Amino acid sequence: MTDTGFEKAPARDRRRFPGISSRAYEHPADRSALVALRKLSGFDTVFKALSGLLPERSLRLLFLSDSVRVGETQFPHLYAMLRDACYILDLEKVPQMYVQQDPKPNAMCIGLDEPIIVVTTGLVELLDEEEMRAVVGHEVGHALSGHAVYRTILLFLTNLALKVAWIPLGNVAIMAIVTALREWFRKSELSADRAGLLVGQDVNASMRGLMKIAGGNHLHEMNIDAFLAQAEEYEESGDLRDSVLKILNVLPRTHPFTTVRAAELKKWSQTRDHQRIMDGHYPRRDEDKDTSVTDSFRQSAAHYADSVRTSKDPLMKLVGDIAGGAGDLGGKLRDKFTGAGAGAGAGAGGASDAGSDAQGKGQDGGGSTERG
Repeated sequence: MTDTGFEKAPARDRRRFPGISSRAYEHPADRSALVALRKLSGFDTVFKALSGLLPERSLRLLFLSDSVRVGETQFPHLYAMLRDACYILDLEKVPQMYVQQDPKPNAMCIGLDEPIIVVTTGLVELLDEEEMRAVVGHEVGHALSGHAVYRTILLFLTNLALKVAWIPLGNVAIMAIVTALREWFRKSELSADRAGLLVGQDVNASMRGLMKIAGGNHLHEMNIDAFLAQAEEYEESGDLRDSVLKILNVLPRTHPFTTVRAAELKKWSQTRDHQRIMDGHYPRRDEDKDTSVTDSFRQSAAHYADSVRTSKDPLMKLVGDIAGGAGDLGGKLRDKFTGAGAGAGAGAGGASDAGSDAQGKGQDGGGSTERG
């Protein structure tokens, strides 16, 4: 590894995954929601029939009239990446892809009838070939999982709920739906990051892409190990006040924070699950109909329980202590909120001041991250 933490890109002899089910790479929380929705026979078919009522048709016309459709004669290098990503993940029909003029780096996969992939010029200009390949794989992963369909359906249902907000406690119910929806969105992004890695098969390219999204085209000023260390520091630093601020900062977001995405992807790349996929052992699409909803929810619950158990976040550690039957709950709450340990006494005031600084920085940081 070089001083900046970037290794030489591997040979471009990438493996293909015939018949792979999206369950192979989906985050447990994402997978459980999708398995349940897929079991509702005709659910998405009904909403596809109502697609004329949704803004999807308008968006298709907008992209067709005011963006550049990727193909053999327009952005051919992106078209080659798109076809390659579909070949690797065995997605039979290649989605339409558009490049939209926008200096903000972004990409999305939308659509009920057929998924559409849109990337901005800001993203195309920011990323190199291997980094872009991971992004295209990310969006193809969304398409294979059916995120485009279910995201559009759930957004439609959310917008429909807004029309009955006048009902007593309607706002409370709607916010609960929106909050749950965003949590799933965030987990679906982690799933798509994994799909991007399966397509690009170069974890360093995936890391570089996320770093550029966070810090711009200044790789010579950045370091992968230091970037991942930020995620670890974010998770374990502070006291319960910082834990609450973290929750407030992430609630309005549809994407996890960039350092967190990088850390999650790096962790998954080193798991046995990832290695088994690379070795050709993975769930197949023709087995999806036999998947148990109960088992999927059980796996999701086990994942969250394990996350609480292993988390270094002060709030999650406290939850784990409570779940484990730890005593002296009042003392633990007091120490966690004040940042004081046993016999810390005089240090409590300093911890409080530091917490106030962290609160201000956390609020500012949340805003700037959202703009990015």
